[in-house]
Amino acid sequence: MGLVLRNVVKTFGDKTAVDNLSFAMNESGVFGLIGTNGAGKTTTIRMSLGILSQDSGEILWNGEKITRKSVNFGYMPEERGLYQKVKVGEQLVYFAMLKGMNKSEAMSACDRWLDRLEVTEYKDIFASKLSKGNQQKVQLIAALIHEPELLFLDEPFSGLDPVNTELFRGVIAELVEKQCYIIMSSHQMATVEEYCSDLVILNRGKTILEGKLSEIKAGYGHTNLVVTAQPSIERIAEECGLVLFERRATEVEYKIRGDEMANGFLKKLLEQDIYPTIYEVREPSLHEIFIEKVGNGNE
Repeated sequence: MGLVLRNVVKTFGDKTAVDNLSFAMNESGVFGLIGTNGAGKTTTIRMSLGILSQDSGEILWNGEKITRKSVNFGYMPEERGLYQKVKVGEQLVYFAMLKGMNKSEAMSACDRWLDRLEVTEYKDIFASKLSKGNQQKVQLIAALIHEPELLFLDEPFSGLDPVNTELFRGVIAELVEKQCYIIMSSHQMATVEEYCSDLVILNRGKTILEGKLSEIKAGYGHTNLVVTAQPSIERIAEECGLVLFERRATEVEYKIRGDEMANGFLKKLLEQDIYPTIYEVREPSLHEIFIEKVGNGNE
């Protein structure tokens, strides 16, 4: 069971968009497909959906060659694709029927999902009249209405306010519980880190990192220390050799060389009766790993 890509290549003229890409998603959940603009993410998604054909290699779903008819998939593209002059309910029913649902099933599913995403009031409104956030909700419904077993989400949280972000999070959690296979592409590293246990990072069509996120981060060791404390701890941090990484509104983050340095710093703080309210030693974030792998001139 699952999605497998083996040695997949796709070129457009003299440009190689996807270069010998291989990865496997063998269990339900959320898999991260990330990279810079032009890294080959969208091309990979479209080949996996059977929209584009690869030049070489193979893409399999449950051991069989993938086609648009061989897998019940859903796709939420980054470029939203609603019919602007068609009423929301009408086009959702239409999309569901295109995926094989009869009209009665489609109408029932439409009403259920409109209610779940709190947009029932817009059912008989033209899509062009909706806000960007509500159009995004309708686009998600279009991808989910037929209960796909394989779902592709391309920048699903882009432009959402905090309330609607929480709605989307709840839906994704429900899909994971139902053992849906979800491929998520996003530039928001915190989002990928929250949902994706496994991932692949692409740069210029090539794989530069793949595997379990927990194992990737563990390989870096404890390199970061987040501290919230009063009074100022800057002088003590400097004496202990900590390097300031980022200053935020209520906390500071330092780069450290492992647990021994963090323990020595904490001892110094306590000796001076400074008791941190936050003292977190952690591995680097996915954002930092991403920048290391594809930023600073590596793009």
